[in-house]
This record gives sequence, structure tokens and C-alpha cells, in this order.
Amino acid sequence: MGEGEGRHEMPEPRTPRTPRTGSRFGFGLLAVLLMAALGVGIATQVSSTGSGDNLDSARPADLLTVLGNLNQREAALRQEITGLEQTLSKLEAGGGSGAALDEAKARLSALSIQVGTVAATGPGVVLTVRDPGRAVGSDVLLDLMQELRAAGAEAIEIGGTGGDAAVRIGVDSWVTGTSGDITVDGRAVAAPYRIVAIGDPPTLAAALNIPGGVVDTVARSGGQLQIEQSAQVTVSALRDVAPRQYSRPAN
Repeated sequence: MGEGEGRHEMPEPRTPRTPRTGSRFGFGLLAVLLMAALGVGIATQVSSTGSGDNLDSARPADLLTVLGNLNQREAALRQEITGLEQTLSKLEAGGGSGAALDEAKARLSALSIQVGTVAATGPGVVLTVRDPGRAVGSDVLLDLMQELRAAGAEAIEIGGTGGDAAVRIGVDSWVTGTSGDITVDGRAVAAPYRIVAIGDPPTLAAALNIPGGVVDTVARSGGQLQIEQSAQVTVSALRDVAPRQYSRPAN
């Protein structure tokens, strides 16, 4: 398959807004954080990619443009993380406002989980997709992850229960390959697939079980999707942090 051809891109989750605090110092800091959050929120707010068939029929040049835009948005998130880390260092060194410091830490933690640079734990679901007929395609797995994102999943990883290393799903993740020969972010993943997602378990399960949804799609392909709700699951796979070539945090 040629470069960029047949890739299915993951849409990005929305970045939560930052609430205001009462202290004069905290207000100034959080105003800056609000502007940064708004900027990243606008940059990362992308409409749904639609069906896998639409992406399959797109021109390679268009797919490369989509991938390039997603890479730029991930770079913006990583740059904001770097800026927050510097802000935290200054606050801790200067004895800054407790509320502002806590807010900056919470914001940094949320962005790190979203980008996939830290492990995460919480309530969620564990999904097992069996594909005995090797008929579950990359578009089906993409739809599954899109439904999880749309239902509020905060962290997702996918791997093969046969021992394949799990892949952390990020804002620029892509799924490609033919049925039975799936690649996620350039890494081969073999069935049966195991997907772990953190979020509200009943909500995530309901999103997959809607009539004509992912469970039905997997079944029509000759596979089976098993959903296990849990009070605590762990997403431990991490995404590689690519070094910046040109950008650096502004003063």
C-alpha cells in the first residue's frame, strides 16, 4: 500500500476548558491557560471522519494533508504541555497560588493523558474482538475507536491477545491494512484484538451496542465483540515523544 493510501485517521477529543480561580495571581495565570486551552480546543476540534469507505476513496494527496494537519495539532498539544511544565516549575519555585498550582497540575495531567505520554487508570471497558474468518477490516476497528471517543473515552489502547504489544491511541493515530492484516500506527496487530478504554462503563458499552452499531458491524463481518465493564482498568501503553525540530515554547 502506498504512503498515506487507505489510512483511516482518528478524530481528536475535545480539550476541556479551564475554570476560573479567585486569587489575583491565580486569575492571571488561569486566564493565560484559558486562552491556551481555547486555542488548542479550536485547533483540535475536528468533525467526524465519516465512513471508512470515504477515506478509502480519497486521493493519496488528500490523505497526506489530513495526516499532516493531525501531526501539527499533536505538536501543538505537546508544546502546551511543555509550557505548562515550565509554569509549574515557576509556581513551585516562587510559592505561587495553591489554587493556580493545582489547576495547572490538573491541566497538565489531562493533556498528558490525551496525548498518551503517561499511563492512565480508571473505570472503563475491556473489549475483545474475535475474527475467526479474518473478515474484520481496518474500517471496523476505526469505527469502534471512534464510537468510544464519541462516548467519552479518555484513553484507549489496542493490542492482540496473542501477545502483541498494545498501541496507545493518540490524536493522530491511524488504522490501515486488509482484513486479518491490520496495522495501527505502523505496528501490526493480530486478532483476537483487545481494546481497553477508560470512561463511564455503561455509556461506553451502550454506544457500541446501539442497533446497527459496532457490535452489529462486527457480527456481520463474521466476528464477535465481547464487552466487559470494569470499575478499574489500566491503559499502560505510551506513545513515543518525537523531538521537536523547529518549535519551542514562547516566552
